[in-house]
Order: sequence, then C-alpha cells, then structure tokens
Amino acid sequence: MENNIKGLKVALHNLGCKVNSYEMDVMIQKLVDAGCIIVPFNEKADVYIINTCTVTNIADRKSRQMLHRSKKENPDAIVVAVGCYVETGIEGVKKDEAIDLAIGNNKKSEIASILDEFVAARGDYDDKTMGGKSMIDINHTDIYEEMKLTNLPEHTRAYIKVQDGCNQFCTYCVIPYARGRVRSREMEDVLTEITDLSGKGCKEVVITGIHVGSYGVDKGQPMLVDLVEKVAEIPGIERIRLGSIEPRFITKENVDRMAKIDKLCPHFHLSLQSGCNSVLKRMNRHYSAEEFKESVALLRKAFDRPAITTDVIVGFPGETEEEFIECRDFVSDIEFYEMHVFKYSPRKGTVAAGMADQLTDREKSARSDVLLDITDRDSQNYRKGFIGQELSVLWEDEEVHGGKTYMIGHTDRYVRVAACEGTKEYEKAVSGELSRVTPRAMLSPDTLLI
Repeated sequence: MENNIKGLKVALHNLGCKVNSYEMDVMIQKLVDAGCIIVPFNEKADVYIINTCTVTNIADRKSRQMLHRSKKENPDAIVVAVGCYVETGIEGVKKDEAIDLAIGNNKKSEIASILDEFVAARGDYDDKTMGGKSMIDINHTDIYEEMKLTNLPEHTRAYIKVQDGCNQFCTYCVIPYARGRVRSREMEDVLTEITDLSGKGCKEVVITGIHVGSYGVDKGQPMLVDLVEKVAEIPGIERIRLGSIEPRFITKENVDRMAKIDKLCPHFHLSLQSGCNSVLKRMNRHYSAEEFKESVALLRKAFDRPAITTDVIVGFPGETEEEFIECRDFVSDIEFYEMHVFKYSPRKGTVAAGMADQLTDREKSARSDVLLDITDRDSQNYRKGFIGQELSVLWEDEEVHGGKTYMIGHTDRYVRVAACEGTKEYEKAVSGELSRVTPRAMLSPDTLLI
C-alpha cells in the first residue's frame, strides 16, 4: 500500500487536559510510525495538527487562534482540527477556511491512516470529515477507542488513559457532549501497556480519564481500585497516582483498600468547585460540602499527611457575597495542599450560560484573589512541614534558577524538590531514579532545597 505521508513535516500543538496529552502522545507515535517527521510548532510544516479543547468559550477561542495561526504560517499546509472543539462545533469547523480536515475524539488513533487518505484524495470530498470517515457521533457510541503508548514520552512518568466520557452533566460543563458517555478500557489492555512502559524505564504512572472514578461502571461495577491493585503488582513501577476523582469515590471501603497499596502516592485531587451547598446545587454537583469534608477526613485518617488538591470556581452565576464567604471559610478550614482557582467563564450550550445574575469580571477577579491568597499560604505551610524530614524523590530534569543549575524531582506527595549543582546531593540525583533526601530550606515558594 502506498504511503502518501512519509517524509511530511508535521507540527502538533496540544490544548486542554491530561487525557488530551495522552492522546497527543499516541498520535505522535502513529505519525512517526507512518514515516512523518515531527517538527516544533514554530517551524514551517507540511501539516499542522491542533488537538483542541472546548471546556470554555476561551478554550474554543484558543483552538481557533492556533488553527488560524497555522494556516497563516504556511497557507499551503494541511491544517487539521482534532478533538473536543470539533465535536461541539462541527458546523463552524466546516465553514472555517483555515481548517482542511476535522477529526473527532474517537478517531484519534486512526490519524495516520485518515491523513494518508486525505493526502491521496485531497479535494475529492465535499466536507472536512471525508464523508464521515474522520468523525463519529460521540453522543451515541459505547465504544472505547483503543489507544496504547509504546514509547515513554517523559523520562520517569507516564499518563495512562483508562476511560473516556462523563455522565454527570454539571450545569457549567460541555464535556459530556464533547466526549460522550462513560466508556471504560479493558483492564488487561491497561496492564499490558503499563508493563511494556515499565520495561522501558517508567517508574511512575498517573491513572487518568475524563471521569476516572467511574472506571468500570459501564461494565457493571466500579473497578478503579481493582485496577490500582493490579498495577501495583507490575515489576518496575514504583509509584501510582490517581487523576482527578469525585468526593463520592472516597468511601471507607475504597480508602481502606487504597491505604494497603504501598505504591499508591498519598496525593489526591478531589474536585470541589464550591464549598457552598446552594452553589453546588446550581452546578448540579452530586455531593454536599459536608460529604466533601467527610471524604477529606477519611483520607487524612488513612494516610500520613496526604496531599489533597482541588479545583474551585468563583463567580458562578448568582453567587452572592454570603455564598462566596461560605466557600472561602470552607476551603480555608480544609487547608488544601494546592487549590486551582478558576473564574467562572460562560460556556455556550450549557445551562449555566443562560442563568440569571451573571457576575462581572471585576467581582470574579476580586474573589479569585482572595482564594489565591489562601492557597499560597496553605501550600507554603504544607511544603515547609517536610523540611528536615527524610523523603523519597523521583528525579526528573534540570532547571536553571538565578544562574544556578538544579536537578528537579517530586516526592510521592508531589512536592517539588531541588538539588543544586556542585553539591553531593546533586551528584546522587539521577534522572529517572529514586533517592532518599532531606530538605533543609525553601528554594522558592513552590520548591524545597536539599
């Protein structure tokens, strides 16, 4: 069979979540295997591929900007829009003159063959989906698109996608329409992928998905803890992290089982969004602030000083000053290791975008600043608590700060640690290897120095 894309220079750009990052790594593998030459995005290329995001209107705009920038860089190039923005805005994509080819979320693994066919028959199709060959109706499929990493993108850590889709339908979110309903990957496929990556030097895996706590529910029962127990048995894997999970996943049974898995990092990202029950109800979140606090208590009882991180949206439609204060006091009381604060951004096509009492940007910014001050304080206090204590660090890459070179790594709680060039600690810090160290000071607000 003739290969029409061998030798083509391909530039790729990724927007969005860790799932998108995993899928981008797989797409790069497919293209390299087909003979494409991957070049930096700022270089002139024959093909530009944008792995898009649609979580907010701003994400849509960034996706369009990168697509248009690509066509401007080389008007003769093939510009490919891939992923979530395509799924939610296909009519606009079809009309956009900067886009030559549109590929949906459940066709990413076929990118090399789709591109090859497009190059061979360019101009023969009436629309950018090649008569539907590059798109799938994501909202009416129960098929999990099989993807597999065969090479390790990073020296030490690999993100492993185990499920796709979401059934929650939060009022501010369009992702169920972009990703479809929950679809889980076969456990044996996941274990095979991780085993292969372990053989290539991978020490740490991050189990991720669009709604990772729902892994297995489409097959009859939740299986995330079962999966983690199996991954822990794979030789060479030293650490296992979980992606973002919902508070209701944190049951006593699940926590008791997880606490027995030595390789599971005590680092949990629990999605909060608001610490006020009335706001949570308008968001259609399926838990209360009290239930969230109970989940945190379970984790802190079972694990030694677990790193608990979260997301919070400020300025949700109708959020009163009293509701914000309730949220502020709640997150201050929890004392998260890190809190990612987002100013509410209306997403066209969601229930929340049509809600009354939309807040001004000024109000959102003021509230965001309050929560950012809280998380800065709590994050530094959490990190300082490990000064003088022996920690296990997985070393990654070198960075330069203030004219000095440091080797950077992370503890199992994802606390950044640095070793300065010229020290005996630096000499022992080998990328991809674990070592025991004792931090002695703060290098910066987000990094401990050994």
